[in-house]
Amino acid sequence: MLEEMEKIREKKVLDQGFVHLVDMMGDDSSIVQAARVSYGKGTKTLREDRGLIRYLIRHRHTTPFEMVQTKWHIKAPIFVARQWMRHRAASYNEYSLRYSEARDEFYFPEETRIQFQSKGNRQGSSAEPVPEDFQKTFQNNLDEICKKAYACYTSLNDLGLARELIRIFLPVNLYTEFYWSINLHNLMHFLELRMDSHAQAEIRAYGFATADILKERLPITWEAFEEYVLQGKRFSKQEWGILEKTIDREKLESFGENLEAAGLSKGEWREFLEKLQ
Repeated sequence: MLEEMEKIREKKVLDQGFVHLVDMMGDDSSIVQAARVSYGKGTKTLREDRGLIRYLIRHRHTTPFEMVQTKWHIKAPIFVARQWMRHRAASYNEYSLRYSEARDEFYFPEETRIQFQSKGNRQGSSAEPVPEDFQKTFQNNLDEICKKAYACYTSLNDLGLARELIRIFLPVNLYTEFYWSINLHNLMHFLELRMDSHAQAEIRAYGFATADILKERLPITWEAFEEYVLQGKRFSKQEWGILEKTIDREKLESFGENLEAAGLSKGEWREFLEKLQ
């Protein structure tokens, strides 16, 4: 119990946001037990459990991972929350600006985050350096708009106007909060997409913070997920055809003589060779 309490439950994100693990049902052993129930065998050794979890992820057997359920408390800018909630295989309950008053909490990007629009990606940023005066203009304008918007909101709220209407004055960098309930299978899919280098920087920060909390509680599953999904690669038929023609078969066979150095089990090595046939 003490070990569980010492694990990270919350990570700060951006300037005022956070990711907090409220509750979690299940662990690595829950996945193993769910996978083995079909043929009536219980938990085996840790080594065998690790091999089974790796097999499940490698072959995309997803239902055992649905046995682990997580619940999170998130504080993020509204524009991040809207990206987040596109992941529909989850349950959400958000702070309501119809019932509750907005707080004076806005996200202000650091200077290094202020970037040009990418010329090759319509929904991305460019790595091209932005002049300091451009950055200052961005920050000054954002600060002015947020102060004016919140002042308008506050004054109209004091007059007793409906909060469901006056909330339209508030920009999308206002912080919101929500509870998020999601099983492990769908959570890993969320992380695969939102930790990707093509995702927006702000939601990537939340993805990495969520991962930091999760990996402590599911070390075996996380190891396999990282190796096969986050750091693994998929190829099209055409791409694989090119690779097959360029593989040095003799050099490849030498790896089979020392699987430990190759970082593969006998089963993984056999499956790898089958892919090349």
